[in-house]
Amino acid sequence: MTETAPEHPRESLPLDSTAQLLTRITSQLGNQLSLVSPNGTRRPMHRIRTSAPTLVAVAHGSRDPQALRTVLELLDRVRELRPGLDVRLGHIELNEPLLPDTLDGIPGGDAVLVPLLLGRGHHVRHDLPRTASAARHLRTRVAAPLGPHPLLVEALYERLVEAGWRDEDGTSRSAAVVLAAAGSRDPDSDVDARRTAALLSDRLGGVPVVPAYASAASPTVPAALRALAARGRHRTAVASYFTAPGRFATVSAAAAPGIAAAPLGAHPAMARLLLHRYDQAAAGTDPAHDALTHPRLLASA
Repeated sequence: MTETAPEHPRESLPLDSTAQLLTRITSQLGNQLSLVSPNGTRRPMHRIRTSAPTLVAVAHGSRDPQALRTVLELLDRVRELRPGLDVRLGHIELNEPLLPDTLDGIPGGDAVLVPLLLGRGHHVRHDLPRTASAARHLRTRVAAPLGPHPLLVEALYERLVEAGWRDEDGTSRSAAVVLAAAGSRDPDSDVDARRTAALLSDRLGGVPVVPAYASAASPTVPAALRALAARGRHRTAVASYFTAPGRFATVSAAAAPGIAAAPLGAHPAMARLLLHRYDQAAAGTDPAHDALTHPRLLASA
């Protein structure tokens, strides 16, 4: 007796439909597993992480080719500390990519602009917010400048040690340090530099630290060195309060009679501080009461 075929034969699922079905199943399974902790309990919904804002590091720009290489090395350190975070670079001037081009290259969503600047000034107050608001396809925040902060002071201290500063130098009545900064016409920039100088003085055991400037403000680095020498402070060092090499950093170092520290560059503390400012801005918190009043951030930031 021969078997007869069913009246309505079952159709086989096309191969492409099978692949689509498996893709949907895998996606749904992944979504469900993301709700489960390693111990098998369900994760609270508020702890499920969404896509993080893009971090856009904003450098000033320099004709010195070492500046760009240094900034790129710093951002590589940031990526090592926060794998998976979208980290991009934009310049205010002189180097590519310029900040507007960087923002245009982000397809959408949220972005946090972190200025690689060490204090308040025209760029932080005006240029960055204006450029950010022009990127209408993005939701943007502008983070606080990197300084003042104890992490910067730790980087300054270690750069001085690398250049030859010894802790016993701090016991000499003839020792002093000039904190060489870029300078700005914004009075708050001077306030920020003086705060950093005070923090560095504490880190050096009370050695006098005098802020001085390469442009737009006084005293200049040579003038500060002369004033210290007139007070009997002949063993002076210059701490380079610059993010990366450039003309101002080079001129300031050339004025040093002895120890001249390198710019902060890709120091590990700089990478940690960059992420700290990013996290503050992403969370919408005010940095005014951070590490200046809470030194424990030096260990945790």
